[in-house]
Amino acid sequence: QVQLVESGGGLVQAGGSLRLSCAASGRTSSRYTMAWFRRTPGKEREFVAAISWSLGSTHYSDSVKGRFTISRDNAKNTVYLQMNSLKPEDTAVYYCAARRSTVITTANNHYDYWGQGTQVTVSS
Repeated sequence: QVQLVESGGGLVQAGGSLRLSCAASGRTSSRYTMAWFRRTPGKEREFVAAISWSLGSTHYSDSVKGRFTISRDNAKNTVYLQMNSLKPEDTAVYYCAARRSTVITTANNHYDYWGQGTQVTVSS
């Protein structure tokens, strides 16, 4: 089992920045892909960004490309999502996810472990 704990959410004004963290524990592996998804009420969970833990390759949704950056700290078993130039439409609960594969995918049903989520609210 793998446990994922997100932190760093909060309230920020449009144009501001936040950094989310996802601490992984348990039976983690360098052969995992880590990702961030987000969900707003009444909508499906939406892919945001992913990183292959061992390869370091990344992938972003078009809606956040150029504004968000995903990274990882192997020593701390932690993945980060740096969010800049935030917009009100970025308001959502953000979830960290882990997939038992080095292949990045954007489909949420391809991920095996999930955190509880952290709320991000961007005011206009």
